[in-house]
Amino acid sequence: MLNRYPLWKNLMVIFLVAIGVLYALPNLYGEDPAVQISGTRGQEADSGVLSEVQTVLKDNNLSTKSVVLENGSILVRFDNTDAQLLAKDKITEKLGTNYSVALNLAPATPKWLSSIGGNPMKWGLDLRGGVRFLMEVDMNSALSKRQEQLQDSLRTELRKEKYQYSAIKSAENFSTIVTLANPEQLSDVQRYLRKQHPTLDIRAISDNTLSLALSDAALNEARESAIEQNLSILRKRVTELGVAEAVIQRQGAERIVVELPGVQDTARAKEILGATATLEFRLVNGNANLDAAARGMVTSDSEVKYDRNNRPIVLYKRAVLGGEHITNASSGVDQNTSRPQVSVTLDSEGGEIMSQTTRANIQKPMATLYVEYKDSGKKDENGKTILQKHEEVINVATIQGRFGSQFQITGIDSPAEAQNLAVLLRSGALIAPIQIVEERTIGPSLGAQNVEQGLQASFWGLMVVVVFMIIYYRKFGIIADIALIANIVLLVGLMSLLPGATLTMPGIAGIVLAVGMSVDANVLIFERIKEEIRNGRPIQQAINEGYNGAFSSIFDANLTTILTAVALYAVGTGPIKGFAITLSLGIAISMFTAITGTRAIVNFLYGGKRIDKLSI
Repeated sequence: MLNRYPLWKNLMVIFLVAIGVLYALPNLYGEDPAVQISGTRGQEADSGVLSEVQTVLKDNNLSTKSVVLENGSILVRFDNTDAQLLAKDKITEKLGTNYSVALNLAPATPKWLSSIGGNPMKWGLDLRGGVRFLMEVDMNSALSKRQEQLQDSLRTELRKEKYQYSAIKSAENFSTIVTLANPEQLSDVQRYLRKQHPTLDIRAISDNTLSLALSDAALNEARESAIEQNLSILRKRVTELGVAEAVIQRQGAERIVVELPGVQDTARAKEILGATATLEFRLVNGNANLDAAARGMVTSDSEVKYDRNNRPIVLYKRAVLGGEHITNASSGVDQNTSRPQVSVTLDSEGGEIMSQTTRANIQKPMATLYVEYKDSGKKDENGKTILQKHEEVINVATIQGRFGSQFQITGIDSPAEAQNLAVLLRSGALIAPIQIVEERTIGPSLGAQNVEQGLQASFWGLMVVVVFMIIYYRKFGIIADIALIANIVLLVGLMSLLPGATLTMPGIAGIVLAVGMSVDANVLIFERIKEEIRNGRPIQQAINEGYNGAFSSIFDANLTTILTAVALYAVGTGPIKGFAITLSLGIAISMFTAITGTRAIVNFLYGGKRIDKLSI
C-alpha cells in the first residue's frame, strides 16, 4: 500500500528525535559563575586547600551553590558574578602563588543529564570568551642549542677522520672555535669541514685555529625553523588540552599568539603551553667521588646534577638519548610499587640507540634528567624576561637488561605530574624556550552581545520562513515547519554530543544556511507533488512520486554543498572550520528531517486513506 511506513521506521524517527531533544536539553540550563583553584607544575589541590577555601568564603560571608574537590582541582559555584569576583580576589590573597585561581563559567546541567553524557555546546572565543596568550620565543637559546649540536657533531667527525684537536668551544655571535693539536692539518680540516657543513662560514684565524660561524642566510633559516617547529608543537599541546577552535598563529618575527576559547583551567593551560620540558637519558659516572663532586671537582666529561632531595649525582655530559626521539608517552601506575610512572615509546633510531647503550652497560646506573626553563624574575637590557634553566634528576635505575623502544620512567611524585610530563613528552619538546609576555582573559560580555544578535537574527529569519510555509503550503507547510524545528533540535543535540564541535559566529551562520537548505528540500518535494496532481495523478500516487522524484535533486544539491564544506574544513582554520562543521552537520540532518521526517508525518496523516483533496 502506498505511503505507509512500517512500524520500525516510525519508531526510528521518534527515537532519533527523542535522543536529539535529550542531548539538546543541557543548553537550556545555563551556566553558573564559578572560581576554579588548580595547582601549578603538576601539584594538586587537596582537602587542606579545600578547608582554606571554605574558611575564606565563610569569613567574607560569600554564599555558594556548591564547593567541590575533584581531580585535584576545586570548583566553587556562585549565584552571581559579584560574589565570584570578590571570592577570586580573597582566595588568591590567601593561597598565594602556589595555586592558580581562575574565573570560570560552569555548566548548571543536572547530574542525571551529565551522567549520560549530556553537556551544553562548547562556544568559541567570540561567543564564550576565554584566554589569549602572547608568547615570545627565546631565539638565543634556540641558536645556542644548535651550536651545542654542531659542536657534538664536530667532535664525532674529527675523531672519525683521525684529526686531533685540543679544544672545541663557543665564541661570540654563536660561532665555534676549533683548536687543532697539529697545525699541519689545518688546511685539510678546513677543506673537510667545508664539505661537511656547506652552510657554515669557515676560516682560519691562526696557524692552528678555525672559526665556524653561521652565515646570515643560515641564521635566518635557523630562526624561521625554530618558530615553525614551536608552532607545530604548540598545536599538538593544544590538542592534548582538548580545546576546540583554538587559534595559534605567528605574530612578528619572534612572537606567537594562542587563543583558547572557553578554557576553564588557565593554570594547566599556561603550564602545558609554556613548559619547555624534555628528558635526557644519561649514564651515571659511578667512579666519581661524590664529596669531590659536591665541591665541583669532576672530570671534563662529567658534570654534577641534583635530584629532588638536593643530593648530587655525577652524570656524563654526553646524553645517551634526548626527547626528540620520543614518539609517545602515557601516564600510569607501577604495579609493583603503586607509584606514578610514565611509559615511553621511542622511534626506531632512538630504540636502536637505547638498545645498544643498555647492552653495553648492564648493571650500570642510568639517570633520567628532567630539563625545563623557568622565569628567573629578572629582565635583560631590552626588558625581556630572562629564563633560567632548571635541571633535575627524577630517577636513577640500574640497567638490568637490554631494552629498546619501550620502557617506564618512575620516581615521579604525583599522578598529576605524571600526566603533565606524559603530555609534554607526547607533544614534543619546544625547540626554543618561550615565555608568556601577555595573558589576557577575554570576558563573555562581547560574546553575549554576539549571541543575542545572532539568536535574534536566526529567530526572526526562522519566523519568516515558518509563516511563509504555512501561508503558501498550508497543512504541508506546518509539516515542513515541524521538520525544521526538529532539524534545529537535532543539530544542537549532535553538536552538544560531539567532543570536537564548537559553536562560533560563523557556526551560527552555518546553522542558518543549513536551515534554509532544509526548507529548500521540502519546497522541491511539495512542488513535485503539486505538479503530479496537476498532471492528473491520484493523490496517494502524487505524494509517492513527489518524494521519490525529488530525492535525486535534493541529494545532488546537498552532496555538492557537503563536499564544499569538507574542502573548507580541510584548508580552513579556526572560525572557517566552525562554519564548515555546522553546515555539513546541518545538511546531513536536513536530509533526514526533510525527507524521512516529513514523510513519516505525511504517511501518518494520509497513508492508506482515500483522499479527494490535499491541503498543499
